[in-house]
Amino acid sequence: MRISRILFVLGAAGMLAACTKPADDAAKGGDGAAAAAAAATTIATVNGKKLSSDLYDTFVQAVTGGQMQEPLTDEQKSQLIDQLVNMTLAAQAAEKDGLQKDAKVAARIELLRTQILAEAASDKYIKSHPVSETELKAEYDTQVASMPKEYKARHILVEKQETAESIIRELQAGGDFSKLAKQESKDSSAQAGGDLGWFNPQSMVKPFADAVVALEKGKYTTTPVQSEFGYHVIILDDVRSPEAPNFDDVKPQVEMFVQRKKLQEYLDGLRKTAEIQK
Repeated sequence: MRISRILFVLGAAGMLAACTKPADDAAKGGDGAAAAAAAATTIATVNGKKLSSDLYDTFVQAVTGGQMQEPLTDEQKSQLIDQLVNMTLAAQAAEKDGLQKDAKVAARIELLRTQILAEAASDKYIKSHPVSETELKAEYDTQVASMPKEYKARHILVEKQETAESIIRELQAGGDFSKLAKQESKDSSAQAGGDLGWFNPQSMVKPFADAVVALEKGKYTTTPVQSEFGYHVIILDDVRSPEAPNFDDVKPQVEMFVQRKKLQEYLDGLRKTAEIQK
């Protein structure tokens, strides 16, 4: 990885925002934070202000996005320390000029502080409330049960309502749906007898989807279904539940989903006991 110049004046806020992911020890509370502070060393001093190795590590994480593929070289470390020193000098100059009292600057500082503390609290809650295997399996089963059904249908699409009504009368008289689709339908599925294969209703325009879902297996619509494409006559051939993904394959995603739900419940609990005025 090549470390180039960092535009700290323009990018400092963005880098600080990226630093809001708290270290594991800090999120564990007083003892962990105290131990981490004791283990930190000073990597530089700027006008009497000590820059700790913890600050440097957090800065590196922000600059690299935590995506380093290999260890930093000594030259890269030196460049990063220089950039951190430059940021510190700029911050000291800003404080000397009283910029921290500027309303917009103060608001940004407060927002970053709030974000850091909020994420630290969230991480602490998640660590102290791990997701159990039972919770994961229950959520997986719930999601599988709620998966929308898939439908297999054929349709005949025509321009005019009268044509669709005529086709329905032919079907009621014993006409063959596939033959009528080949003769009358303007849809690309016509040569396949109007066969649309298996589909999720959500992938279809609403009038068509609503009509399909309302049909019984083997039945066809007895009135034309109008959509933006024209008038449809639809027959439902089959319905099935979609094949669910293997639990182990989606377990990480399910765990993240359950974590978010638990965290939202935690936040909802905080709101219930808080005094909030808008």
